[in-house]
Amino acid sequence: MKTVFLDVDTQIDFLFPAGALYVPGAEEIVPNLAVLTRHGLVRGHQIISTADAHSEDDPEFKIWKPHCVAGTIGQHKAAAALSERPLVVASHSGALAPLNPPLPQAKQIIVEKQMLDCFSSPNLKVLLNALKADQFVVYGVATEYCVRCALTGLVELGKPVYLVTDAIRGIDPEASRQVITGFEAQGVVLRSTADVLAENWV
Repeated sequence: MKTVFLDVDTQIDFLFPAGALYVPGAEEIVPNLAVLTRHGLVRGHQIISTADAHSEDDPEFKIWKPHCVAGTIGQHKAAAALSERPLVVASHSGALAPLNPPLPQAKQIIVEKQMLDCFSSPNLKVLLNALKADQFVVYGVATEYCVRCALTGLVELGKPVYLVTDAIRGIDPEASRQVITGFEAQGVVLRSTADVLAENWV
């Protein structure tokens, strides 16, 4: 059974208090992010990571304060969620075209985006279809925004989805609880990092 880990926006600007768009308490999930990353790499699970990569005048900054500007420290993935040689796929259409074979041979693939929804990247669905995953394990930030968008897109694929509840963090606790409850009602299975390590369900 092929399992894909979807690591959502675990970037410095979101995870740490000094970050430009810090998610309160997000630093508390960093140890679990490290555990999940190591586990996925050791077990040979494909890790697909999403990452904001904004321009300095990105239209999104009319809604959110500037964050994750491409090339800045804050835009980098946290070390806890990073492999040694990740492949970065730019957000523009056709970014995967020069790669041969069509399915990149990388343990971690970072898919850049400019919008909340990771499926706004034309490359993410191409990758997921090529991987032919049987199930998905999801974690990251922020629960009621980018994680919600990721879960929505994955549920539509019709494959089992697991949400690692101690490796996500939202901005608003009540809104986050509602998101989690809503997806659980849609069939998303809630698991802990310890459950993932046990792998009796993966």
